Amino acid sequence: MFTNDRRQGERTGRYGTPRLQYLQELVTQFQNSTNEETKERLVANLANFAYDPDNYTFLHQLNVLELFLDCITEPNEKLVEFEIGGVCNSCADPPNAAIITQCGGIPLVVQCLSSPVKNTVNYALGALYYLCNKSNREEILKPEVVDLINRYAAAEAVSVSFSNLAKAFLEKHVPEKN
Repeated sequence: MFTNDRRQGERTGRYGTPRLQYLQELVTQFQNSTNEETKERLVANLANFAYDPDNYTFLHQLNVLELFLDCITEPNEKLVEFEIGGVCNSCADPPNAAIITQCGGIPLVVQCLSSPVKNTVNYALGALYYLCNKSNREEILKPEVVDLINRYAAAEAVSVSFSNLAKAFLEKHVPEKN
């Protein structure tokens, strides 16, 4: 559920931590942590905040989108899953999509299409759906990427979610060849 100032005030309470401060604490804890499970929990928490437009200003101030992108290349698959989830949650917003694109996020998202983790692939497909536009079509619609997405679209028996997301992507971004 999206939030607003009144709802956020109700949830925070009189003595609660303001949203910006809370998110800053999560980012700081993540940056200072060496424990993988703690990092996973913190990134999952940040990714959950990334779906709500009311949090976008805070995420920009704290460079959370950049944090997500920085960690997509980590060997920890769970961490990658949560980070691409955060990218996917936030990139429907054009300014967020622009940040992700400007920070070199497209190749990182494309790389997630080959993950062995189902959620990571789903998030990557969803993110590419929103990231693809006139200015970056050539970068995203490379033949090998379109081929992989076509394979996901045809794999309905294996995964309906892959198939549906891939079909939606193809319908929106890949013109029919006559």
